[in-house]
Amino acid sequence: MTIDLLWSVLHLTALLGALGLVALTGRAVARWLRLPLVIGEILVGLCAGPALLGGPGFDRLLPDHLAVPLARVGEAGLVLFLVGVVHGLRHGPAGPAHRALGRVTAGVFLLPLLTGLLFAGWVLWLGPPGLAGTAPLPALLVMLPVAMSVTAVPVLACLIDERGSGLGRAAPLALMSAILLDTVAWLLLAVALGLAAGGLWGVAGAFAALGVGLLLAHGGRRALARPRVTAAAARRPKAAAVLLGGLALLAATGAHGAGLTAVLGAFLAGVMVPQDPDGPWTRAVDAVARVGRVLLPVFFVGTGITLFTESAGSLPWSATLLCLALAIVGKVGGGYLGARWAGEDRRTALRVGVLVNTRGLTEIVVLQVGWAAGILTPGLFLAMLVMALVTTALTGPLLSLIDHHAASREPLVRTGGVP
Repeated sequence: MTIDLLWSVLHLTALLGALGLVALTGRAVARWLRLPLVIGEILVGLCAGPALLGGPGFDRLLPDHLAVPLARVGEAGLVLFLVGVVHGLRHGPAGPAHRALGRVTAGVFLLPLLTGLLFAGWVLWLGPPGLAGTAPLPALLVMLPVAMSVTAVPVLACLIDERGSGLGRAAPLALMSAILLDTVAWLLLAVALGLAAGGLWGVAGAFAALGVGLLLAHGGRRALARPRVTAAAARRPKAAAVLLGGLALLAATGAHGAGLTAVLGAFLAGVMVPQDPDGPWTRAVDAVARVGRVLLPVFFVGTGITLFTESAGSLPWSATLLCLALAIVGKVGGGYLGARWAGEDRRTALRVGVLVNTRGLTEIVVLQVGWAAGILTPGLFLAMLVMALVTTALTGPLLSLIDHHAASREPLVRTGGVP
């Protein structure tokens, strides 16, 4: 190993350590503000990118020959983390009745799709010049509704875990509908990418590549589920985690090479893991996801750097405010209407709407994919990024407001309306 290579490795290691401190700072800020920890990491990470660009000695801190490896580390962290997310989607908790779940899912998916189309129409015909960019019209008309409809299942699961049983039936209804919704959203994201790449032929190619990937994932799941392979994974858990991580990165590389997003490689790897909640492969998934979780701040900082080197300009406030309003109406309103249609009381329906309004990391990933594919302009990315952060940050306070309102009415109910 030459001295230059050794110095580059040490430099990259030091950068990763510094970004770990950035993540700890973000968590501390979020904990102080009583927000989901991931919100603090995203905010501090994205802000760290522009801060580095404006600081002295940026070229020495992050020279050109390290920028690409650092970006690859961030992307790898995202892929490894999402393997655990997808695996969790397949092993969701026992949910409510199919009829109620179907109606809630319809509400939290269809109304956000409609508000997304309204936002797309405004961007195309009434928004500031240049906001829509040069992406093919069909791709943008699919991308924006998808971005408005997703829910961050990992953040939602953490919020439900923090609140315990106080959420009642709203918790399983919101979580299971979000799992179903996000599964469809990933497929629609593939449609948007295909439309951006080559119209209908691009969509056909995207689904063909996705179909091949699913067949390979099915074959991989059968291979991993064999008794001998399972026993070997149980004897050597670290080797099993390394193998699974390598397969996930290989699938991500293949998906990217097929013209799709590397995120779909994580989806395929998560699908490949055998369904055994207490088995060795599930433990391997947990280990892989933990490594990805540690590396996520690198992804956030890298996104901040690349975004602001693309001359994003000022935040388009009109687009941001409209996007935020439509996003809240779509998710909270859709969740409320779907839950009421399913026969739930008003308080439960409100809780469902507020819970599915949590967008978090899933929204950031979808936006980053759309931006990297050239569908979203930097201005649209910024507007929807603010929307994602604000809607996620509102979840906790809105739930507390609902609980406070319910608690204030209980004495009136018990005394027949006399305080």
